[in-house]
Amino acid sequence: MGGLRLLAVALTCCWWPQGSQGKTLRGSFSSTAAQDAQGQRIGHFEFHGDHALLCVRINNIAVAVGKEAKLYLFQAQEWLKLQQSSHGYSCSEKLSKAQLTMTMNQTEHNLTVSQIPSPQTWHVFYADKYTCQDDKENSQVEDIPFEMVLLNPDAEGNPFDHFSAGESGLHEFFFLLVLVYFVIACIYAQSLWQAIKKGGPMHMILKVLTTALLLQAALNFLYCENLVDVGFHVPLVFDIASQIQMLYLLLSLCMGWTIVRMKKSQSRPLQWDSTPASTGIAVFIVMTQSVLLLWEQFEDISHHSYHSHHNLAGILLIVLRICLALSLGCGLYQIITVERSTLKREFYITFAKGCILWFLCHPVLACISVIFSDYQRDKVITIGVILCQSVSMVILYRLFLSHSLYWEVSSLSSVTLPLTISSGHKSRPHF
Repeated sequence: MGGLRLLAVALTCCWWPQGSQGKTLRGSFSSTAAQDAQGQRIGHFEFHGDHALLCVRINNIAVAVGKEAKLYLFQAQEWLKLQQSSHGYSCSEKLSKAQLTMTMNQTEHNLTVSQIPSPQTWHVFYADKYTCQDDKENSQVEDIPFEMVLLNPDAEGNPFDHFSAGESGLHEFFFLLVLVYFVIACIYAQSLWQAIKKGGPMHMILKVLTTALLLQAALNFLYCENLVDVGFHVPLVFDIASQIQMLYLLLSLCMGWTIVRMKKSQSRPLQWDSTPASTGIAVFIVMTQSVLLLWEQFEDISHHSYHSHHNLAGILLIVLRICLALSLGCGLYQIITVERSTLKREFYITFAKGCILWFLCHPVLACISVIFSDYQRDKVITIGVILCQSVSMVILYRLFLSHSLYWEVSSLSSVTLPLTISSGHKSRPHF
């Protein structure tokens, strides 16, 4: 477990993703980049309403005028059609099909995007007179630093809303979620701290579960703050660290039950078996998920949401979670079917619900999201996953803080649950 905590700390220190989508974009217009890609991709934004606004500020006007610098705005669907078209459009033909064009010959430019019947994603590209030329020597000219602000109309129709259509409502959601965390902390923090401080058989489980909860709370607070300050591109390493904690906890518990059941007698099906094989399997799966999470974020240039599935890494994450849910569910089902005690079966069933909800919420919500509009899908997945995983944590907290259920499952006189303080402890468990 210590190695995984060091991994989480290393991720926090070394990896801090920078988003390219939000209310403000800063960078440089490059003739070389534009020529290499037939247009430099600056970013994208989901505009809505009749008075959306794109504002660009540049300092080097002389260079911009000399290069005939322009911005081209394409609707996402039209741009996709151009990319998939079999006509083989040339560079200049593609740029000529832009829905909106802005010539940059002033310090500040404002472009109104109006008459949008429904929220649409627009891609912003930079190009100049060198973009469609074959001679790259002429494109080696000075870059143009810029600052771009993307705004949607607010409730009164004024272009003051920094959130894209896909982000609308998220700030209110995370604000209420942080408020709920604060209220719950005020009510239960002291009693939970006392339970952890006393030690006992559930000490390790409560520590890991509480660490994951604190990481989730920190993440949600950062979501709320970043939505206000810099747009929806939060450092998501807190979520990754929380996922690592929870995955290791659930794997350790479930494998401790299922592995022992396969190779030992059924008289003690809950004995934690901390063999190199079981620990190695848990660490391998945790490391695999961590690599996929990082890969997903580096592949997704917008970093718009951790709960994304727009690339191969995201799809592999969904497949991994489905396989884990099926594997752990089958193992718990085998234990439940042979268990005669009603209280023990209730314990196993409740734990299975918490595990399955944690692992399957993302794949299920990803499937459900296809019935929504494109701009609503990420929002549905993000909100749904956070709520489902919060409910899963509540289920596990109630389960492991329940004295009667734990004592019944552990047969009162022997410690048979995994992750206990000492596997040789034989006295009556206490809190």
